[in-house]
Amino acid sequence: MEEHLNINNYLSEVLEIPKEAISNCSNHFSTKKLAKNELLLREGEVCNQTFFVEKGLLRMYSIDRNGKEHIIQFAPENWLISDRSSLYFNEKSKYYIEAVEESEVLLLKNDFFTIINQTFPNTAENNDLLLQKHIRNLQNRVNSLLAETAEERYMDFIKMYPDILLRVPQWMVASYLGITPESLSRVRKELARKNFRTS
Repeated sequence: MEEHLNINNYLSEVLEIPKEAISNCSNHFSTKKLAKNELLLREGEVCNQTFFVEKGLLRMYSIDRNGKEHIIQFAPENWLISDRSSLYFNEKSKYYIEAVEESEVLLLKNDFFTIINQTFPNTAENNDLLLQKHIRNLQNRVNSLLAETAEERYMDFIKMYPDILLRVPQWMVASYLGITPESLSRVRKELARKNFRTS
């Protein structure tokens, strides 16, 4: 069985790196297996890597002064996740990155994409497009939290993460949406009343 199948497909199909050259990219990342609830990053640490989820599911969250968690992002298979502020500006992180389930993660060095762009100049445009999509998603998420109803946010969540509803507890979904679990329950009941199915 081929190792790192997902990252190899990502490099080949998304970044358009020639398949015969992909094996060279493995020199710039390492593999880490995580138990459920194991942390990759803690608040106060400097994040010096980007994480590619080969298998499993991660989440990034913060904890406010009252001890309440606020989930910023989920990262299932084939997703990249990192604290970009900490990574690029060498700042102490405000976030935690944790395995929601048993996971296999590739640790990409902080210069991974710079090296990729230098070695394969054709990938620069694809990398820039991915960055712009990431920024767009962040803008949409901020607008969603500020302007949309709980039901609209829930529908956005399903579009963003269609395959993980059954993989995470409802309180995590509520945390991501910025609502209480009770409010999420009401949203789901209302959608059920409208004959909308989420699974």
